[in-house]
Amino acid sequence: MADMSGAQMVVEAMRREGVEVVFGYPGGAIMNVYDEIYKHRYFQHILTRHEQAAVHAADGYARATGKVGVAFVTSGPGFTNAVTGLATAYMDSIPLVVISGQVPLSMIGTDAFQEIDAVGISRPCTKHNYLVQSVEELPRILAEAFYIARSGRPGPVHIDIPKDVTAQVGPFNYPEEVRLETYRPTIRGNMRQIKKAVEAIREAKQPLFYLGGGIIHSGSADLVRKLVDATQIPAVETLMARGTLPYDHPQLLGMVGMHGSYAANMAMSEADLLIALGPRFDDRVTGKLSEFARYAKIIHVDIDPSSIGKLVHVHYPIVGDLKAVLEEMVPLVEERIDPGRYQQWRQTLNHYNELHPITFEDSDEVLKPQWVIRRIGERLKGRARIATDVGQHQMWTAQFYPFTRPREFITSGGLGTMGFGFPAALGAKRAVGDGEVVVNISGDGSILMNIQELITAVQYRLPVINVILNNNYLGMVRQWQTFFYDKRYSETDLSIQPDFVKVAEAFGGVGYRVSTKEEFDQALDDALNRGVVALIDVVVDRHENVLPMVPAGGSLYNMLLEYKD
Repeated sequence: MADMSGAQMVVEAMRREGVEVVFGYPGGAIMNVYDEIYKHRYFQHILTRHEQAAVHAADGYARATGKVGVAFVTSGPGFTNAVTGLATAYMDSIPLVVISGQVPLSMIGTDAFQEIDAVGISRPCTKHNYLVQSVEELPRILAEAFYIARSGRPGPVHIDIPKDVTAQVGPFNYPEEVRLETYRPTIRGNMRQIKKAVEAIREAKQPLFYLGGGIIHSGSADLVRKLVDATQIPAVETLMARGTLPYDHPQLLGMVGMHGSYAANMAMSEADLLIALGPRFDDRVTGKLSEFARYAKIIHVDIDPSSIGKLVHVHYPIVGDLKAVLEEMVPLVEERIDPGRYQQWRQTLNHYNELHPITFEDSDEVLKPQWVIRRIGERLKGRARIATDVGQHQMWTAQFYPFTRPREFITSGGLGTMGFGFPAALGAKRAVGDGEVVVNISGDGSILMNIQELITAVQYRLPVINVILNNNYLGMVRQWQTFFYDKRYSETDLSIQPDFVKVAEAFGGVGYRVSTKEEFDQALDDALNRGVVALIDVVVDRHENVLPMVPAGGSLYNMLLEYKD
């Protein structure tokens, strides 16, 4: 093909990879690329107002679609601002390609203006990264980046391109197929191991499906539903797996872990077999490792061999793409498993659910945050994407929103990034278009961390509805201070806050401040009809706690079910 400049190659690669939108923020080191964007318009570019928000928006787009999200940033502070977004995506295995500009090759290592060791910084929080050293290698690197981001266990890939490389001219030989000798993810699971796992399920008396985020990434939720329906084995979901089973599925016990349901955590503690489909056994789920699933043998299916046996001993390891493994497993299970075998086990867990359901004490005097989330669900379930920031509101959303399908819940699980929700919601809204509503459920602490993106929402007509559960606290930290620090509320009181209604209006959106159920219903109705970005500032009970709660490092079966002052 004809010769191109490095900047042209970047833009042409986006076209070849089918990229429809890039989120970014220009600067000196990446200016050549932005000049080519201006000339060609192969894709939409959305100018966020902060580089962190650009990467979070690309992340939200990827979570909503399963496609690779793309962000462009400049060197130095442009890149360092983007690092939080990279780390957020890395912890949750989200496929991104983030391209940063860099100072010219001859100036690297000289402490040049806006120089930083971007590759050194990004190495711990990316699946792979590159420093491009010649225009000749750029086409190959671009193709590899997309392949690595989307294949195997997905993740963010970072490409750092010096400014002189984007100006150099060379042949654009874009690979039709990428083959890497040192990177060949295992797709098909070992059939002998699959058969052993099915036999273990057949022999178990108290088996439990432990559903993880890998189900969402692999697109295998339909097969998981088929498996659960065929066996009628109870199931629990991690935060990242919410929506795998519909909220009202008869075998779903709810979320497991630190703020999981009583039934889910007791099931994990009493099971004799865990069928772990794509989780990573993180500490918020396992609690005290020596007490975790202590009576259970474990089947673990995961495409990443390094995740299997990393934290707990696994009796039946199966390395492979979850979808491919389940395609082999489901027919065997349907043939060999009698669902009647687990009837007593189901009754025991149903009793636990009746004993301590996920609930709250409603009030007509002050709005309860749980009521607000449940109300949003009553109005929008099945036709909305729900993003959250991080904190109490995130856990209440996981507990009380009626999720019905995969990719409905967009939240930062591993890194726990405040400020993620709004820009991620913008990316999700760009992905789903007018066909679905996108709501960001946030707190009065989190929303301020990327509130500048209100203007991005206005400029690009992305009418995300932000519901701020405003308790004038850093709520989750305050809760820990209440439970474990003798109510020493060190730097968690947020009584001095902006007028969010005026803030929304100043940016060109709409704002509401509500303190009753009737006012909330009216505000939500109006926001849905307005078609512009909205902030609904909801005054909620200041001292409401997220329960149940497993204290950090505690055993799952040792839950705090209530708090008495």
